[in-house]
Amino acid sequence: ATTIWNASGATFPATIFPIRRTSFFLDTMLHGCALPAITPDFAMPPENSADASGPAAKITITRDSPDDVQTRQIEIYLDGQHKGELLFGDALTFPVAPGRHTLRVDNTWNHKDLELDVSAGNDLRFLTKSKAGQFSRFLLIAFGAGPIYVSIEPAPPRAAS
Repeated sequence: ATTIWNASGATFPATIFPIRRTSFFLDTMLHGCALPAITPDFAMPPENSADASGPAAKITITRDSPDDVQTRQIEIYLDGQHKGELLFGDALTFPVAPGRHTLRVDNTWNHKDLELDVSAGNDLRFLTKSKAGQFSRFLLIAFGAGPIYVSIEPAPPRAAS
């Protein structure tokens, strides 16, 4: 068994092999040119089902800081599991079970880890950015490449609307 995830970040176990396959020949004879149906060996849980450990919390990471250098993607990992990638202006939200977690941001040059204690119902928001030091700026201008450092910090509170 392995774990698969959908676009919203929900994970569930999946069996890659064996899979049950309907009889292609019989279906073709009875129903014309029918394609074979492949069915999983288990019932898939609803996409937004709560984890057995309690109600899920959620984490939102945005990348829209004005001092971001706006180059390189930033990869997001939770407990070593890839959750997505952010380009400048993007945001990523995913559910997380209550408990202790490690959130990692990685721009392929360096990474930062953030240890989190998540409680049920939390709505945690973070801001990530890639930034260059003075020497890095010179290298970027002169050669088009240079070290770019990544950071993650709690997002400023949202204004009430």
